[in-house]
Order: sequence, then C-alpha cells, then structure tokens
Amino acid sequence: MITLTRLNGPPFALNCDLIERAEATPDTVLTLVDGTKYVVVESVEEVIRRICEFRASLVALAQHLEVEVRRGPALHVVPDVDHADHQEA
Repeated sequence: MITLTRLNGPPFALNCDLIERAEATPDTVLTLVDGTKYVVVESVEEVIRRICEFRASLVALAQHLEVEVRRGPALHVVPDVDHADHQEA
C-alpha cells in the first residue's frame, strides 16, 4: 500500500495494485479497477515513484526472508521410536 493525500482531505493508504490509470487533468486523478476515483495532491510521477518504491521493498523483503530461511536451523529426521519397536516384533 502507498500513502497519498486527498486533494481536499487527509492522507490515506491505497492498495496500488487496484490502480487502473493515473491522469493529470491538471489535478492527479487515480481511477481504480472498480471505477472509484481519487483526486490526490501528489503528481502522477510521484504516485509512480511511490508504487515503484513499494514494489521494490516487497522484492527486498522477500529476498531477505529467503536468506533468513536458508540460514535457519537445519532440519533433522528423527526416527519414530514407536514405529521401530513395532517392526522388530
């Protein structure tokens, strides 16, 4: 999600995956896939920059988590003691 500022209101967080188009008319109008429109203070270029930064942060976080998983404790197979006793019988 990115944080934007409504033209005549407070800041809000927007799921940027729902943006269908951004237009400068001259105010920036964001149209979502469901037809909802938001008029925001930020320029189209600024909205695009925030979307790029947000998506880059997701990629960076995913890479960080992948490294953490690789560094995590190794898994070991522990024999099932009850199962082994039954096979010997």
